[in-house]
Amino acid sequence: MTIDQVLVTLGGLGLASFVAWFFWFSKREGVRVGAGAGGVQEAQVIVKGGYTPDVLVVKAGRPVRLVFKRLESAACSEMVVFAEFNKSAKLPEGERFPSRLSLRSQGNTSLPARWGCSGAGLSWSEVVVAG
Repeated sequence: MTIDQVLVTLGGLGLASFVAWFFWFSKREGVRVGAGAGGVQEAQVIVKGGYTPDVLVVKAGRPVRLVFKRLESAACSEMVVFAEFNKSAKLPEGERFPSRLSLRSQGNTSLPARWGCSGAGLSWSEVVVAG
């Protein structure tokens, strides 16, 4: 192997490692959800090619109200699934859709969309329940 081939190979491996870290292994900061009227924690979630914000941090033991607004017509974004709670909802396009949860214990809850929605396959978000 020539030095050029070694440098190109090392550069390609470095770039592939950076992409893997950036999309799958980097720690994402969560958006802390504040309590509103009556102590209900409320957050607006925009659905367009995924969820924005994609990580929400809420306090355990307080009710959570997530208001979804779907801004796209793709079939893969029409459902939000809360698998841990055996709950799902169909999201109407262009309208606000409120969903209430009661998260009693600490941990993480994923919000998966359907397979094949974004280029990476599964688009998902996370709700972190803090103490």
